[in-house]
Amino acid sequence: MSSIAEEIKRRRTFAIISHPDAGKTTLTEKFLLYGGAINLAGSVKGKATARHAVSDWMEIEKERGISVTSSVLQFEYDGYCINILDTPGHQDFSEDTYRTLMAADSAVMVIDASKGVEAQTRKLFKVCVMRKIPIFTFINKMDRDANDTFDLLDEIEKELGIATCPVNWPIGSGKSFKGVYDREKKKVITYSDTEKGTKEGASTEISLEEEDTLKDFIGEELKDKLFDEIELLDGASAEFDLEEVRKGNLTPVFFGSALTNFGVEIFLQHFLQMTTTPLPRKADVGLIDPLEHDFSAFVFKIQANMNKAHRDRIAFMRICSGKFEASMEVKHVQGKKVMRLSQPQQIMASDRKILDEAYAGDIIGVFDPGIFSIGDTICMPKEQFAYEGIPTFAPEHFARVRQMDTMKRKQFVKGITQIAQEGAIQIFQEFNTGMEEIIVGVVGVLQFDVLKYRLENEYNVEIRLEPLPYEHIRWIENKDEIDLAKLSGTSDMKKVKDMKGNPLLLFINSWSIGMTLDRNKGLVLTEFGRG
Repeated sequence: MSSIAEEIKRRRTFAIISHPDAGKTTLTEKFLLYGGAINLAGSVKGKATARHAVSDWMEIEKERGISVTSSVLQFEYDGYCINILDTPGHQDFSEDTYRTLMAADSAVMVIDASKGVEAQTRKLFKVCVMRKIPIFTFINKMDRDANDTFDLLDEIEKELGIATCPVNWPIGSGKSFKGVYDREKKKVITYSDTEKGTKEGASTEISLEEEDTLKDFIGEELKDKLFDEIELLDGASAEFDLEEVRKGNLTPVFFGSALTNFGVEIFLQHFLQMTTTPLPRKADVGLIDPLEHDFSAFVFKIQANMNKAHRDRIAFMRICSGKFEASMEVKHVQGKKVMRLSQPQQIMASDRKILDEAYAGDIIGVFDPGIFSIGDTICMPKEQFAYEGIPTFAPEHFARVRQMDTMKRKQFVKGITQIAQEGAIQIFQEFNTGMEEIIVGVVGVLQFDVLKYRLENEYNVEIRLEPLPYEHIRWIENKDEIDLAKLSGTSDMKKVKDMKGNPLLLFINSWSIGMTLDRNKGLVLTEFGRG
């Protein structure tokens, strides 16, 4: 047993979240560089000739230079086995990020030093707070002109409602960026701009006592400013308290530049010591401890056509307890079926490697013949429990889908159904008709572009989207007690059903929801769908 326990204890599984363009993918790449997983980091900008970042694999991502799907990256560093869940930064894909955060034990929040806390950071952060997971902050792009450091910390505390504790402190920014002061070692680590895709260059450590050497390196003005700021910091900032970090009440803050690779390894080393081993997870029978239970996992993501040649679907599972072995029989709880997981693999962006074993904390991809749904539980055949489900976000934009070539009906239905099963879009039908009238709902409008693009490129089907005016959607919680045919609604209400046949109501105006509830005694509406 000790070897399983040891393997689980060296696992660290975290998600990286940020606003688009804060440098998240660049930071991810640099982590991989340290783990020896890649030799030269890629660039994320949308240039046709540039090396593309390893974690962005879908064609549309390469064209636009944004991450639209979450990818999973595993590497070894300093005795740890690290699983990074890279999430889409764009707000139109926040639902995918939300699901990915369900599979992480902690989160790294990347903030652009010149922009501070941006809208998307706020939204994602709230998800971390809901889950009470530890958050670590990396303030990036110090090699460019940055906002005042105290203001940045202030903003994190006010906007996100979490205390901050700087582990290091920047000296200057932009052209005058000279390095960081390590508060624990009481030393200045000098900044050197290294070649963009390589590991950290030579940096010098200077003790605060060596005032003359320090003055030579950073100049009199920045030295005096640093001494003043250290005094302020020691008096004003929160004490570092690991317990508070792990409860999600305090975020350790680091400064650096992912692009020039300064401060990245310092951050990684501290982070690995502060973050936790895989955490217990809530199920309907109580908490499932990673070390005390045999293998169990849940599905947090489904991705079709990661490999054009194979037209396959991969279900991503977070292992929550025990050890997985490729030949073992497991139970798919929701499908009430004992089975072997087909082609278990570890996926590094678009590359994959077949696995023989994996442990709690790891993420595995398995071939999905269309039986898994997001939120499903997999456990040993003798066990009987289910992990708590992942709620479905209410879509905010709706469109009617028109197929351009009716001869391709079969491909169209297959394509749109598969993309919907991945959770990127939700599809609805008119309440009393079949698949001929399809309405698609999305959380962010960019999802419409991705849908159109993928249907054309992966299923060879052209569609036209007609925007609909609906903005509000409600699931009917007590559908068995309500006669839908007799439901009295408002003129702007539309009855639809989802893929599982559940009835839903669409509204143009928010006040219509209240009116509909008033007119139908006993009707219970909810904003979240359950899987």
